[in-house]
Amino acid sequence: MTRMELATPHGPARAELHCATEGRAALLLGHGAGGGIDAPDLVAATRAATAAGVHVVLVEQPYRVAGRRAPAPAKQLDAAWLAVVGELATSWCDGLPMIFGGRSSGARVACRTATPGQAAAVLCLAFPVHPPGKPEKSRMPELDGIEVPALVVQGEKDPFGMPGPGHHRELVTLAGDHNLKADVEGVYRAVADWLPRVLRPLD
Repeated sequence: MTRMELATPHGPARAELHCATEGRAALLLGHGAGGGIDAPDLVAATRAATAAGVHVVLVEQPYRVAGRRAPAPAKQLDAAWLAVVGELATSWCDGLPMIFGGRSSGARVACRTATPGQAAAVLCLAFPVHPPGKPEKSRMPELDGIEVPALVVQGEKDPFGMPGPGHHRELVTLAGDHNLKADVEGVYRAVADWLPRVLRPLD
């Protein structure tokens, strides 16, 4: 495991690299709004990806690096993420297809930046479809805007809602709620099944 700090327009971000033996692609994973890169579902996805020959970069947003709990506005999150993507594209991930992903807020960032960042695919863990109890405030346009293959792994009792299937999009429903802790191995299996199928056309 290797760590480095990366400059962004909103302060330094931190990246943690987990190398796979082969290095067929790189999976960039962002954390949730109030959590870190040690969330159980992110750990499970990292294990699945490295086992599938995919390098994983866990990205900490500048507000987390600075010690703040409250997340930055969406535009700042997206700008910082794309700055990290640009830096990684010429260093750790040089020449590799990049898959964007994350849990909750990190999944939203991955969706919004997939097109400008030229992501090959998107992995969403616990995508927050709407704030709890406010289904009218839907974030589905972010998910529907993805034009590359996507996987959404969602807890069946997630108070943030349940997305439907869509074009290019697979949905795996697991026992549990928004933290996906009830079936961490299910997260592993879902990512382990999906990644090889997404990578086949890219190899």
